[in-house]
Amino acid sequence: MILVLDSDITQTQKDKIRNMLSDDGCITREITESGRNVIGIIGNNKKSATDFSSLQGVKEVVPIKTSYKLVSRDLKKGDTKVKVGNVVVGGDRIVVIAGPCAVESREQSLAIAQEVKKYGAVLFRGGAYKPRSSPYSFQGLEEEGLKILAEVREKTGLGVVTEITSPTQADLMMKYIDVVQVGARNMQNFELLKCVGRMGKPVVLKRGLASTIEEWLMSAEYIMAEGNNNVILCERGIRTFEPYTRNTLDLSAIPVLKKLTHLPIVIDPSHATGIREKVSPMARAAVAAGADALMIEVHNNPDQALSDGPQSLYPDQFGQLTRDIYVIAPVVGKQMDFDYLKKSETINNLDKNSSKSAAFIGEYGAYSHKACLGYFGDEITPLPMKTFKDIFQAVESNDAEYGVIPLENSLSGSIHENYDLLQEYDLKIIGEITIRVKHALIAHEGATKETIKKVLGPPPAFSQCRNYLDQYPDFELVPVKATSSAVRHVKDSNDKDAAAIGSTMAAEIFNMKILEESIEDNPRNYTRFAIISKGYKEKADVGKTSVIFSVGNEPGSLFEVMKIFSEYKINLVKLESRPMPGKPWEYMFYADLEADIEKADYAPVMEKLKEKSEYLRILGRY
Repeated sequence: MILVLDSDITQTQKDKIRNMLSDDGCITREITESGRNVIGIIGNNKKSATDFSSLQGVKEVVPIKTSYKLVSRDLKKGDTKVKVGNVVVGGDRIVVIAGPCAVESREQSLAIAQEVKKYGAVLFRGGAYKPRSSPYSFQGLEEEGLKILAEVREKTGLGVVTEITSPTQADLMMKYIDVVQVGARNMQNFELLKCVGRMGKPVVLKRGLASTIEEWLMSAEYIMAEGNNNVILCERGIRTFEPYTRNTLDLSAIPVLKKLTHLPIVIDPSHATGIREKVSPMARAAVAAGADALMIEVHNNPDQALSDGPQSLYPDQFGQLTRDIYVIAPVVGKQMDFDYLKKSETINNLDKNSSKSAAFIGEYGAYSHKACLGYFGDEITPLPMKTFKDIFQAVESNDAEYGVIPLENSLSGSIHENYDLLQEYDLKIIGEITIRVKHALIAHEGATKETIKKVLGPPPAFSQCRNYLDQYPDFELVPVKATSSAVRHVKDSNDKDAAAIGSTMAAEIFNMKILEESIEDNPRNYTRFAIISKGYKEKADVGKTSVIFSVGNEPGSLFEVMKIFSEYKINLVKLESRPMPGKPWEYMFYADLEADIEKADYAPVMEKLKEKSEYLRILGRY
């Protein structure tokens, strides 16, 4: 059962509850999330719900009806995030684990690791101990393989994942490995599960060859009962009667698991299909279905692989797959981040006096907040601001290391205020992120669309939901600065006649009711955000440059600048004009270029741009 504690419970009251549970031999877990402090009770509890509800400091007693307790969504409403070094599995960024089925040699492992890292993998997989159907098949390099994996981590920065097949290997795993994997054949090897639970390292738990979801979750319960909460569930296909694939990949398990458990989910389409040409389609489908991570087998010479060559992708095929995932992920509210490890390294190397925060507009739950999480993950502290100017000032004064500002929306167009602020402040654009915007109509519990009299939201949100709002002409539209601010206003006002346009994330944070989802006019509703800072944090290869420039007020002056881009085959992906302050009918131009024009190769471009422009400034390279 779960004990929901009063928000004002005293330490003495809490200690009394803990001691009582300890005396009864109960396993307990304390969780604080979404403003709720709970104690989960597992084991042979001798007391009834009535006994606990009478205790001081206990607000509510909730039974857990499933046989798996610690794993259950009843115990923990929010998603668990498993951290592996600087990588977080279960966050807003898709985690890609890639590498060969087996570690075959030092040269092979390092070569493949460099390739998969280049294409966006953040963890490296490779088997050192290989349980095989035939005793005559390659069984792995054992400890030598673990040493090679440790060298891969040292040379590439990729955390390493490998399978443990016996409790006797635990000490070696603790010495060399970042994540231990329990294979499908060992899913119900309960002594092994207890062992990895005591080890405390993150665990990838693969589903058994013919196991039900409940059996799989009970195996996870074994690990968590030993005190290890860092469990990642891996669907790798189950054995069915179908002969055209190695196994049948059960993608329906993803939404089922999302409802039953708080643990993150990784999909292994390589072992599921067993056929190279089927791996990428199923990986793409897994991301669309809501997977948190992918585990992909990659080999630079699969025809000569000692294990599972036919299901291993070539590195260039893997690269194409991650590019596809980059496009698909935002549709389901995720990101494929090719600079994941580089960003983490940069953030960790910031000056010790750095605030390590990113300013965004609105409240927690805003789309800007989601963009912040998608770009930085949990390594930066999100810092809410009331206005866009506050963001720029916070970055300029070092109150925030970064700022997250929306620049344009695919339906409502550019956010002109931020283009003007980019001109006003001497800050740099160091990155960008595009997120899908799915608006919801949010109100108090008990409200209906028929009872709503006014709707709060920022003007761009009204514009993006125009067709929906036109169906309710009696709604009074009340403008606010951000969607999350609208949700907070409705929440704090306790006005049952008011609703807000905002994200489902904001509705969850403020514990509000969603009256209707996806009310935007067009499902292809995306907002592009820029990441701003006082300067570049590192020297890196970049593919885009943002500039502002002005030209003389004479015929053909803008054409002369455009001709330079054409001559050097530089693609212009954005051109925006804004009035120059204090100079009526004169304009400044903002341009996004698909090139790093500060590279030596583009020195002639810069010279010609300076020659043809009255004013030129580079806003950012990213």
